[in-house]
Amino acid sequence: MIDAAGLRVMKAIADEGSFTAAALSLGYSQPAISQMVRRLEQRTGTVLVERVGRAVRLTEAGQVLARHAGPVLSALDAAEEEVAAIAGLRAGRVRLMAFPSSSATIVPRALARVRSQYPDVSVCFTEGEPPESLAALRAGDVDLAVAFAYEGTDLGRGEDDMEIYTTTLLLEDEVRLVVPRGHSVAEQQEVDIDQLADEDWIAGCPRCRGHLLQLCDTAGFSPRVAYETEDYVAVQGLVAAGLGVSLVPDLILNTARNPDVVALPVRPSSRRHIVAVTTPDLERVPAVKATIDALVESAKEPMRLLAPA
Repeated sequence: MIDAAGLRVMKAIADEGSFTAAALSLGYSQPAISQMVRRLEQRTGTVLVERVGRAVRLTEAGQVLARHAGPVLSALDAAEEEVAAIAGLRAGRVRLMAFPSSSATIVPRALARVRSQYPDVSVCFTEGEPPESLAALRAGDVDLAVAFAYEGTDLGRGEDDMEIYTTTLLLEDEVRLVVPRGHSVAEQQEVDIDQLADEDWIAGCPRCRGHLLQLCDTAGFSPRVAYETEDYVAVQGLVAAGLGVSLVPDLILNTARNPDVVALPVRPSSRRHIVAVTTPDLERVPAVKATIDALVESAKEPMRLLAPA
């Protein structure tokens, strides 16, 4: 009911002592000041200014508004400055959640890029697999998720509200068969997955395990899953020890390859799409958009192979 312009007028009248002087201080005409006072009186339902000859003075209600105007207008000015800083990327916070293998590769380089280009923007990072990160985005606990979906499956895995999100493709990640050196298929250029029907398998995260089961089912067999771990370094260690075979994405193999395993293309081919997920409204927030752009640029850079420990 009481707007900022009305408060500025009441404070100016209190400070200057007349409509004419208040108009000059605010850059308005005197009739405009008179009209704003009448409108404010209509909104408040009481007289705010008493005219005494050529002078004016505030009524008790007018004095109340003038007294509160200073702190209120200062708070509004501070809020406007903070919003302007956020819009201009001189401030801002982004809450990001990403799945583990991206948090060891794409994400760190993106965070470094944001820090370098926009040092006053803060990106808070937590780790979580796609079901958890999408749930956090839905609940409003994060602003941006880095997630993945295997080719032929949808990102939400049947959830019916995925249309509320926007996705930006970061990377198409090939998934390869990983076997111990010296395995009977290790020298092949490409391997039909049904050649491994009698092998023990090492499965990854729940989504990765589901993809393994689906791929093997298409090939006509059910894999014998002997071990499960979400740590791809551990997966490769188990394979290197001869305890089974596995499917491992290039994102991992290109950055942390166990020297005692061999990675081979598999038929049917397997790949996953890595995406940045947010909402249409959050995508328009400058800091969120800048973080998405940084993730896109990070994904274009070649992955550096880490030296084995």
